[in-house]
Amino acid sequence: MNFPKAETFPQSIMRERSMGPNPLKLCEELLALADIPVGSVVLDLGSGAGLTSALMARECGFIVYAADLWSDPSDNMRFLEGCGLTNRQVVPLKADATALPFAHGFFDAVVSVDSYNYFGRDPAYLGTHLLPFVKRGGELLFAIPGMVRDCHDDLPACLLASWTPEQLEFMHDIGWWRENIGQTDGVEILDMREMSCTREAWADWVACDNEYAAGDRAAVEAGALDYLNTIAVRLRRR
Repeated sequence: MNFPKAETFPQSIMRERSMGPNPLKLCEELLALADIPVGSVVLDLGSGAGLTSALMARECGFIVYAADLWSDPSDNMRFLEGCGLTNRQVVPLKADATALPFAHGFFDAVVSVDSYNYFGRDPAYLGTHLLPFVKRGGELLFAIPGMVRDCHDDLPACLLASWTPEQLEFMHDIGWWRENIGQTDGVEILDMREMSCTREAWADWVACDNEYAAGDRAAVEAGALDYLNTIAVRLRRR
């Protein structure tokens, strides 16, 4: 695939600030499924170290609220300023996904890359904790780490080379997510598919020089990507 937006960021920045499979490529492929207008107010939910927020603000022209529980907003703001962005374009903040500090109907859209599976597995989460903050007609886009087919009852050795069964409980297949999201009133599933850039995004990640990437490398080298995918989800609030 071609990633003209992601490729405006140096590889060194991606490797320094990634927290999993290349979030820039995942974000760009995810955004291509929708047509979010320039100037839209977008929640980057689980924004990590700011890469996806920078891409959406600088390359797409969105006003982005970068909400993450574990990253440092001050560090993210310094990074964003280094990308030529201001606090009128991106607002980094520390926030729990189950207690978002916004007015109802505040966002035109929500984007979540490589994080929704941590809080969204509770089928009550979407309707109770996220959907109220999206305008009617607004879209929600998730890139969710997943499985080609759920295999928790017989986990392949390649997956266990890097992850415990408990960690793998965060990963599910498209059917599982369709059933999970389908329990929420007031939301329409517009699209749900395997993403094309999964292997490329993982290759970028395991090439990073940090302990977390190194920890995932054994599984990937043993063939884990025959069992893992990334699931793109596109929803609309009714």
